Amino acid sequence: MEWWKKSVVYQIYPRSFFDTDGDGVGDLRGVTAKLDYLGTLDVDVLWLCPVYQSPNDDNGYDISDYYAIMPEFGSMADFDELLAQAHARGIRIIMDLVVNHTSDEHPWFQAARQSKSSPYRDYYIWRGGKNGAEPNNWGSHFGGSAWKYDELTDEYFLHLFSEKQPDLNWENPALRQEIYRMMHFWLGKGVDGFRMDTINMLSKKPDFPDALGHPGRYSIAEEHFLNGPRLLEYLQEMKREVLSHYDLLTVGEAPGVDPAGAAELTDPERGALNMIFQFDHMRLDTDPTHPKPRWTSVPWSLPELRTILGRWQTELEGRGWNSLYLSNHDVPRMVSRFGHDGEYRVPSAKLLATLLHTLQGTPYIYQGDEIGMTNVQFGQIGDYRDIDALNHYREQVTEQGGDPGETLRQLHVKGRDNARTPMQWTAGTSAGFTTGTPWIGVNPNYPQINVEAALADPESVFWYYRDLIRLRREHPVIVDGHYELLLPDHPTVYAYTRTNADTRLLVLLNFGTDRAALAWPDGFQPGEAELLLGNYPAELDTALNLRPYEARVYLRRLHA
Repeated sequence: MEWWKKSVVYQIYPRSFFDTDGDGVGDLRGVTAKLDYLGTLDVDVLWLCPVYQSPNDDNGYDISDYYAIMPEFGSMADFDELLAQAHARGIRIIMDLVVNHTSDEHPWFQAARQSKSSPYRDYYIWRGGKNGAEPNNWGSHFGGSAWKYDELTDEYFLHLFSEKQPDLNWENPALRQEIYRMMHFWLGKGVDGFRMDTINMLSKKPDFPDALGHPGRYSIAEEHFLNGPRLLEYLQEMKREVLSHYDLLTVGEAPGVDPAGAAELTDPERGALNMIFQFDHMRLDTDPTHPKPRWTSVPWSLPELRTILGRWQTELEGRGWNSLYLSNHDVPRMVSRFGHDGEYRVPSAKLLATLLHTLQGTPYIYQGDEIGMTNVQFGQIGDYRDIDALNHYREQVTEQGGDPGETLRQLHVKGRDNARTPMQWTAGTSAGFTTGTPWIGVNPNYPQINVEAALADPESVFWYYRDLIRLRREHPVIVDGHYELLLPDHPTVYAYTRTNADTRLLVLLNFGTDRAALAWPDGFQPGEAELLLGNYPAELDTALNLRPYEARVYLRRLHA
């Protein structure tokens, strides 16, 4: 079996992980300094968010030099040392590959904007205006139009994100070869794979038609740039030119992809990637009819979450491989979003970890989730750093006169900065993240929630994560077992089995704040199965009566 199917990936947001030089910004030496901590957790792959040279309009996702390290993060020597030290511990490293766009400060774009005859002009997407306005009504993910007018050549360039992130033109074969050359550079250093940012946005509909749904204003035109007409062709070429020459983990960020599309992208013959990040469960608590759905919050239910995750388990089985995640650098903290960050923070953090590590697929842990870090509620807009949050506040409050309190509430619930506050290492100053002033404020709950406290407490979320990871390594059924849903109509309990030739696993997860009394499933009555793991002390009675946010994992041998 491929190594990446058995791995557990830990995502690092370097800016917020650990600062070694006191400038308030995490750095590569900080990651190296914490490798033993990550080894204790027992993860075996690290995913680094971008560490390339960048002006930081979008915290490193606007790259100005693919071959250089951002000075705030250190040097190329620091990167090489991190890679060597990680490999020495049996830990692989995957990089963030950001090739839908660059920074507008990248030399390619600086040359492209000088003249329509520049050899780099066609590295980007340029169009003339229409009726004195933008070429179409496409909106940027970060607000406003997706087109920016450039006076020097009297044309607009496309930017699906910030106006400082012009989209690359993948129709241009010379551009594609530049990208492949860059990928070979990093893989030649020994990098073990790529997480591919917005990878299914590379191919746009060539006629750039207007977006549907919201006439008269800018609209996110997903129907025209997600899973475009040449996407599979581009990825197949990338596989031929680069990926097929190495033993890699590749995972593509792919909003708007269903299981059939995921199977196509990850098919060993026709596809190019090992797995994708799907977004169905990330949109569970949003209003899809709203012009800016990502800032909306609607109630979600366990039956909805169960249906989504179960669909991916069943429809991708034997056709592709799942990525298992509930949080990352772009979304709120999972215990605040899908669990209970108050009275039941610890049991709900453990329950969500159980879900992540017992479904079929590769689990992804986002930094801080292993200690149960929560969302932050900054009191004023000046405390926020994310360009998306700042643009949203400006549009809603400054430009449209909206309620500042309501807009801040939206940021509290859905803002990306929830996941970007510094890693909470100790109860000391700045949570032990830096000796300087942190680039963004530390969550005020760090005296209670921190690594030092977690390591000292044998019942902490951290040690529970490590137990889950070790169970996954010890019991192949957790990796390769067939998924089957139990109790499909229960309002608060997610129950399923995983079965292979000789073992059956039973997973019981109570997402409610009340007890849930259940009947024992066949084959798992007391005495027939072993309780492998639970997030509460075991009860002596034989009734199956789950406590609030209780998780239990049972194992039954099918052949003695």
